[in-house]
Amino acid sequence: MKGAGQIAKMTNLERGSSGLQRRVLRSAWIAALSAFCGVAAAAFCQQTGPVAPVPEAPVPSLPGSIRGVVVDREGTVCEGAHIALTEAGSPTTPAKTAISDASGRFEFNGVPVGAFTVTITAGGFSTQVVNGLLRSGENYEAPAITMLVNAAQSDVHVSASQEEIAQAQFHQEVQQRVLGIIPNFYVSYAPNAPPLTVKQKFHLATVSLIDPITILSTGFFAGIEQANNDFKSYGQGAEGYGKRFAANYADNAIGTMIGAAILPSLLKQDPRYFYKGTGSKRSRIFYAIEMSVVCKGDNGHWEPNYSGLTASLASGSISNLYYPAADRNGLLLTFENSGIGIAESALQNLFQEFLIRKLTPKLLNYNSPKQ
Repeated sequence: MKGAGQIAKMTNLERGSSGLQRRVLRSAWIAALSAFCGVAAAAFCQQTGPVAPVPEAPVPSLPGSIRGVVVDREGTVCEGAHIALTEAGSPTTPAKTAISDASGRFEFNGVPVGAFTVTITAGGFSTQVVNGLLRSGENYEAPAITMLVNAAQSDVHVSASQEEIAQAQFHQEVQQRVLGIIPNFYVSYAPNAPPLTVKQKFHLATVSLIDPITILSTGFFAGIEQANNDFKSYGQGAEGYGKRFAANYADNAIGTMIGAAILPSLLKQDPRYFYKGTGSKRSRIFYAIEMSVVCKGDNGHWEPNYSGLTASLASGSISNLYYPAADRNGLLLTFENSGIGIAESALQNLFQEFLIRKLTPKLLNYNSPKQ
């Protein structure tokens, strides 16, 4: 039994030794296989190189807009300024241009993303430049762009001729309307206004005669005369109304052309009323009444209003050619009507001096010197 036990023990030792050898061989095999795989992987990587990362799709940029306002040093908007937009990254791209509107504003739409330059020019002002950066989809509002007077050019504008100044003031006068409706052309609110040229005197008379309000008022008074059956010889109906309308319009046309265009051109007198606006109320009242028989000559001196006084007598005499015989004015009545016309002119001047200016919108702010 002892021998059998020893034999069994030896057998177990042999089995243990065999198991150990198998484990050692298995571990060596696994290590060799791992080494082989590593060498193969390294060789594959050297042949194929590293795997490049997949690039991300770029985010598209959206065009934006650039806007702003142009003003002068006093904060008054500058209409008509020239604005040029250039892209800093595209020097060969033609500049976009715009003109500032009545509010002084400008705007560029569809502007690409990136740096930009805005150049602003206007007559009599120094050039202004604004640089900025526009981002994707941005609505860029530029700070208020202040234009500075160009001293080198300012003297040029002061040296305008008398005729150019008269033309500018004439353009203002033909837009004067009481309550924005009734013509108020024959009044100058500018102090020391230059005289009208012959062409301007005739143009002002023509504009006054063809104005719709003049025609409507003529029709209105003709209707009153017909309702009162004035000038009975004209009769009633459409024919009578047409004769009264024609007579009224002829009175106005003859008086205006003679008194405001023909005689003022020949005698070199100004047919306008020159608003005083300063001094005591009493001095302004006397001035308004005096201007019914006094006018300013083209030489700038005050003189008797020969044009207006003569026109009143002439138009009254001419009217005898087309009024019915029973309604024609004699010489004495013509003088009486001229006197009434002078009184009406004085009353109209008083309204001009104290009321009409307040009812006439969009007048320039002239600073009248005290007289």
